[in-house]
Amino acid sequence: MQYGIAFLVVFALVMAMMPIFSRIATKFDFTDKPTERKKHEFPIPLSGGVAMFFAMAVGFLFFVLFADGADPALWAVLGGAALIVVVGLVDDFSKARFKEFPVSPRLLVQIGAASIAFAAGVRFTGFMNPFTDVYVYLPIGVQYVLTVLWFVGLITAFNFMDGLDGLSGLLALVSGVTFFVVAIHMNQPESAFIAVIFVAAVTGFLRYNLPPAKVYMGDSGAYLLGFMLAAISLHGAFKQATVISLSIPMLAMGVPIFDSILVVVRRLIAHKPAHIADSTNITHIHFRLLKNGMKPSHAVMLIFLFSACLNLASIILLLAF
Repeated sequence: MQYGIAFLVVFALVMAMMPIFSRIATKFDFTDKPTERKKHEFPIPLSGGVAMFFAMAVGFLFFVLFADGADPALWAVLGGAALIVVVGLVDDFSKARFKEFPVSPRLLVQIGAASIAFAAGVRFTGFMNPFTDVYVYLPIGVQYVLTVLWFVGLITAFNFMDGLDGLSGLLALVSGVTFFVVAIHMNQPESAFIAVIFVAAVTGFLRYNLPPAKVYMGDSGAYLLGFMLAAISLHGAFKQATVISLSIPMLAMGVPIFDSILVVVRRLIAHKPAHIADSTNITHIHFRLLKNGMKPSHAVMLIFLFSACLNLASIILLLAF
């Protein structure tokens, strides 16, 4: 019942705020405009990320942070998410003016937000040795590097996947549902609440973002999705740190993770900057499907179904072992 109430409250907030933020974005020309690379017909508000963040923040405050025995580290997660959204908004504002925001400040803020979470205890600490059943604690420096790479990697992955209407949101949605199931199975109610709040915000956003999209999440939204999924997995599935639990987030977010890795490798081989979208738009799996003649909505559904299968496999693996 509590999970259902949390979902409905956050979902209702997103649905209520989305039109308001969209009108404000349109009024101030905070929109994604059609270009040779972007084929939509008219400017679309870049307000989805802000609406999701505010709804998640309210959910965090009322259902997690103010609850009895709440983990203080989750204040750091909310603060890190705020930083991520702010730098994403600056990036979106630059693009709305046909300017490119430098990658260095973005990366520094992402590392800073990940460092805040790490300092508060939301981190990858080690793993259970399957042969001795002894928990192996990694050196603090290794913990930090792995934690930051996980945060920055997922932020980048979901930003990369935000190329077709509804795609990044659907991939985040199915991963969030999986993390909710994992948290319930592992008896982690706090992580379950975070996952429910996340799923509710993304579901409300998708009401406006599924093809044809009326609102875009922008870089602020894509950064938020990656950051929150990284935080949820570190706070939940990774806590047990067995071979099975470590594989769950990798399967749950397998599509954006492995697509991003392949894209970066291809761009480096082609001597192109890894962080800048290439002019051909064929490196990502969704653009490659379009190049081969698939309709955008069909490409989104195909990728979503494949990701759903990977998430289902992760849940079956968890329940089986």
